[in-house]
Amino acid sequence: MPISLQSIEKRWKLLSIILSFQVFICHAQQGVRVKSEKGLPIAGATVRINQDLLGSTDTSGILLLNIDSINNQKITLSAIGFREETFKFSNHPDNQLQDIVMFTSTRVLDEIVVTAGRKPESISTIPSSITILNQQDIQAQTNITNNLATVLGNAIPGLGTSTNKATNSGQTLRGRAVLVLIDGIPQSTPLMNGARDLRTIDPNVIERIEVIKGATSIYGNGSGGGIINYITKKNNDDKKISGQTVVGTSINPFDPQETVGYKLSQQLSGNINKWSYTASGSVDYTGLQKDSKGIPLGQTDGLSNSYQYNAFVKLGYKIDSSSTLTGFYNYYGSTQRAKYISKNGVYGASPTIGIKGEEPGKPAGTPYNHNAMLTYSKNNLFRSTQLDMTAYLNSFSSMNRYVATGTAWYGPGQTMINSDKKGLRLNLNTPFQLLTIPTELTYGLDLLKDVTYQNLTDGRVYIPKMNMVNFAPYVQIKADLIENLVFKGGLRYENATVKVNDYHTIATGPGGEGSIMVSGGSIPYKATMFNAGLRYTKYDYFNPFISFSQGFAINELGRILRRAKENTLGNLETDPIITNNYEAGFSSRFSIFNISASYYISTSDLGVNLVDVGGFLMPQREPEEVAGYEIALDAKLSQKISIGGSYAYVEGEAKMDDGSKLYLNGSRIAPLKATGFFNYRPNQQLNLQLFWVHTGSRDRFMRNDKGKYNNSEGPIKNVDIFNISGNYRLNKYWNIGLGIENLFNTSYYPTVSQYRALDAEYVKGSGTVTSLNLHYQF
Repeated sequence: MPISLQSIEKRWKLLSIILSFQVFICHAQQGVRVKSEKGLPIAGATVRINQDLLGSTDTSGILLLNIDSINNQKITLSAIGFREETFKFSNHPDNQLQDIVMFTSTRVLDEIVVTAGRKPESISTIPSSITILNQQDIQAQTNITNNLATVLGNAIPGLGTSTNKATNSGQTLRGRAVLVLIDGIPQSTPLMNGARDLRTIDPNVIERIEVIKGATSIYGNGSGGGIINYITKKNNDDKKISGQTVVGTSINPFDPQETVGYKLSQQLSGNINKWSYTASGSVDYTGLQKDSKGIPLGQTDGLSNSYQYNAFVKLGYKIDSSSTLTGFYNYYGSTQRAKYISKNGVYGASPTIGIKGEEPGKPAGTPYNHNAMLTYSKNNLFRSTQLDMTAYLNSFSSMNRYVATGTAWYGPGQTMINSDKKGLRLNLNTPFQLLTIPTELTYGLDLLKDVTYQNLTDGRVYIPKMNMVNFAPYVQIKADLIENLVFKGGLRYENATVKVNDYHTIATGPGGEGSIMVSGGSIPYKATMFNAGLRYTKYDYFNPFISFSQGFAINELGRILRRAKENTLGNLETDPIITNNYEAGFSSRFSIFNISASYYISTSDLGVNLVDVGGFLMPQREPEEVAGYEIALDAKLSQKISIGGSYAYVEGEAKMDDGSKLYLNGSRIAPLKATGFFNYRPNQQLNLQLFWVHTGSRDRFMRNDKGKYNNSEGPIKNVDIFNISGNYRLNKYWNIGLGIENLFNTSYYPTVSQYRALDAEYVKGSGTVTSLNLHYQF
């Protein structure tokens, strides 16, 4: 087809306009180039004049501006992790970038959270309760123990204390299930909770831990109590190679035989041209655990003689000045090679102990947990919009202990939970001015495919494959309604379908006795989740917030399917749990004090309290209400001494059809927890910390008609444990860490041993364990 002269002229005009624009851009490089004190570019720094947003810097730290229009005016620059800076343009040379240096702020670094809104934000602007464990907190706790479940139980208000086992049964957050993430990748298996999601990565590769409390659906299924997100390390300097080597050992000093453990970790990181990398490998062995009298602990889901392996690599590639590509892979495995077996005690009278022997079956624990992720990020996509597109996968396996005589199935057996997740996340953030109001819009789409099932190692099907596909668009708005009053609100639409093929429930007797055939099908789930909150940020000494948020969970569906009494899925109670979280709180900084407090009420029309039904734990689908409060306080008494502590209380009830109310049992509701710390830093080389963890008493339930407590309804007595962590820096390369767990060799039963009310699980806590760790950095 011939091209007309008019068409050619139009194309030349368009080409001329494009070339003119490019020439203008090339020759009018006016603007700012923002760098850190180390000379590294700062991406995402916002530039404002008064309250008007001018834009944000790209990955090269550059924002192009028309300098003439803002000459002789004060410009404010802010960036996460850096002190706010002001700058005034005057007599600025044409066609040049103005270099501005920003300086890091330790206080700000500790207050930045990315999990709450899927973008970096300051805690002081988020209407939620948040706890962050930074690198120093993690190192102090891992000097004492490498068990992440214990680290979190000791340090996070509202989270149940550790079970002293390989599982984290009963470690709910505010009385509800918690969703565990690694860099946003879900580790929990809410379709069938195996209670091994807190121990899914080596602490040595974690940069920080962010805990968002209260129901939230921003990361999808299973976060009725909140979110725990492990943020992995990345390279933060411009060296071609740097690294850290950790060698450690642990021992029971009062009865050391067979209790020696060890750990070895090697990490390397650096920058080469457009590439950045971080790689790490570690092995950790836990020796025989003994109680305060030197008696081996019972081995039910124990940690004695367990090995933990971890391999981690994270790569970053700078495509251009505004685009980056980041990928990471992490393998984690932890299994027990037990040299002892359990000799059952009598609940309330004598503990279950370990005796020499070998357990049949395969090693219990987490045979493997694979995580892989690839993220493409682009700054200034349009109107200063930040784009993050992530593809991820998680393959998780959990091996339960061998049971010689099963109650849920016929004969001996050993079950294994398998979960394979594949997901895609599209997240965008656009800052703009809504009239005169600075506003941000975060929006995107989550796609998730989750296949979870539980089989016996001999091939019998215990829980059929649950194939869930979840499609969830969301939008979140954040606006400064008036000066210092921040509004945050949004919604997320959950559209999930779980497919289950025809299956037979597992036989409870010979010849298939007790097994029934269940016709499969699809179970649809649709719900719209809302959240809204306000935070007033003007005063450091009083920073209050109020919020409402909802969570969505398809929780414990596997338990319902495996104990089915009906022949079709439609007759089973499989409705999702919609949790409503109402909360008010504040934070405060004045003089030497930091204080935070919150009160919350969490309701749901359907529950998932696991109750004892004929010897089996089954979900109770009644309306629930959980309420509680948390208080945290710390004070810097001098340059050398600081103290602090926290107090958390929670209670929960289920409302029955007749209007009566029943307390939720110990698997959901933890007793009150108080913590305290004393920190002494006499000089730059030495730092000593004393920690105290207290769990209170609780007695809510009566014995049954057999004179025994039902499963998870046992009474709980007070427990007080003291731990010590110390660090001494020999020079810029070498550092020694010392930890003592259970300093006074206290004899006690962990809360799970008490409330479970089972002979086999009536196991004492570990006696004193000392750890010595040597760190070498280069």
